[in-house]
Amino acid sequence: MTAASGRYSEYVGRTRTAFDRVSTHIVERLAATLDISTPADDRLPPLWHWLLFQEWAPAHALSEDGHPQRGTFLPADPTLPRRMWGAGRVTFHRLLRSGETVKRTSSVLRVSEKQGTTGRILFVTVRHEVNGDDGLAISEEQHILYLGAQATAVKSAPPAVPAPASAFTRPFVPDPVMLFRFSALTGNSHRIHYDERYARSVERYPALVVHGPLQAICLADLLRRHEPDAQLARFEFRSQRAALLGQALVLEGWCDDAATTSVHLRSREGGSVCMQAQATLGQLDT
Repeated sequence: MTAASGRYSEYVGRTRTAFDRVSTHIVERLAATLDISTPADDRLPPLWHWLLFQEWAPAHALSEDGHPQRGTFLPADPTLPRRMWGAGRVTFHRLLRSGETVKRTSSVLRVSEKQGTTGRILFVTVRHEVNGDDGLAISEEQHILYLGAQATAVKSAPPAVPAPASAFTRPFVPDPVMLFRFSALTGNSHRIHYDERYARSVERYPALVVHGPLQAICLADLLRRHEPDAQLARFEFRSQRAALLGQALVLEGWCDDAATTSVHLRSREGGSVCMQAQATLGQLDT
């Protein structure tokens, strides 16, 4: 992997700030979308902060894929029109609470590129810091990939090593309504999640694509169900291959040691992993 050339280096260090308020309504709506109970207290469950700070660009400022046009904060390259969220690392200092006013400061940390089997790939790393009424609550890094139009949408993958016998599991059955509602709740207008014609004919996916953040949220929820009293201090995840609507999917997890738990989203057909993550438990500030 090589450092970004001059045409991208101008984006490194760019910063922007956004403000929002944690509302009980968004918590209730996501719980309804996932068909789970609304949290009993006013603390925002881990990763649900992705419902905040939505970017609703005017219709004339959208790209063909539904995303806001790039070139102001994130790099723009017309030869790399496809974008996906490849991986992320989230550190929780404390949980946000309903009613808090929150501020997110975002910075472009790195831009680099490499030559893949189907062309160039651009890697962009963005850091977010979310502050609430009591200071820093969440630190996060997101790794975004830019791909060419001819890049393979779904790569073949050998079955992963099976989960251990001690694993705890839960079926994951997304449907078009869930994808639509999650897109609306997060302000995500990427057409691969709701426009099947576009997903198939333009980005060449065989079906609608399950959102990466939705997969990660459901993995964190699996851990919460297994260890309801544990506090999630860190969550690091990586997309391995697209999770598609119509696939038989399963959430699975197992304890690596007293402090860390591995969680995967796996396709039952062939056993390949769509997303893998490691959760670190710890004591948070109250």
